[in-house]
Amino acid sequence: MRPAAAETVQKPSLAIVVPVGPGDTAWHGLLPQLKSVQAGEIALVLAADNTGEAVPLADPRVLVVLSAQGRARQLNAGARSTEAQWLWFLHADSRLESATILKLQALVADDPDAIGYFNLRFLADGPRWTAINAFGAGIRSRYLGLPFGDQGFVMPRRIFERLGGFDESLAGGEDHAMVWQARKLGIPLLALHANLHTSARKYSERGWWKTTREHLQLTWRQARRFSHAESPR
Repeated sequence: MRPAAAETVQKPSLAIVVPVGPGDTAWHGLLPQLKSVQAGEIALVLAADNTGEAVPLADPRVLVVLSAQGRARQLNAGARSTEAQWLWFLHADSRLESATILKLQALVADDPDAIGYFNLRFLADGPRWTAINAFGAGIRSRYLGLPFGDQGFVMPRRIFERLGGFDESLAGGEDHAMVWQARKLGIPLLALHANLHTSARKYSERGWWKTTREHLQLTWRQARRFSHAESPR
């Protein structure tokens, strides 16, 4: 934790960045949950061809941002559109628990030079076998030091800028690349020991075994690529 100035202590502020892909409506269920989060800004980042999407602005903190399509581009655009000292990157289909919010707010108040992440859990919109995937994500995160973006990366803006943001040259795996970059720079990854839920619908649509196998293969290829590169950029 950084020592506070003797005269004035300014409470760290938080911005939430949510990228939205074309046709994705999952954020409709996320926004109401964010009302209880102490965040000054919520950047809802739509792909440029999503301009016809009607966005309810009942929450005055919500800022609609248009960006070139691509998760890395949308995440970076959302971060640039905000001014808060802390950034929380959420997927549109993320869902929170009360403990998630408490752990988040404790981390922001402590203000460490680190990247926090949550326990991955799946919603009940997919096969029950996704409990195995959640268990595997815990092993990958805690023991291999490889949390992924669906675990809700939260970090100080100074760390985000030190990392150079998400790598927009990548067609995918921008979260994986950022984790390897953080490891190379000696930036700690902190398990926040609270759950963050995500949709399991892709396992229903594509089949549990096929989707699991593809994820494992992709993770292995990315790990080999990013771990051997001098920099993902």
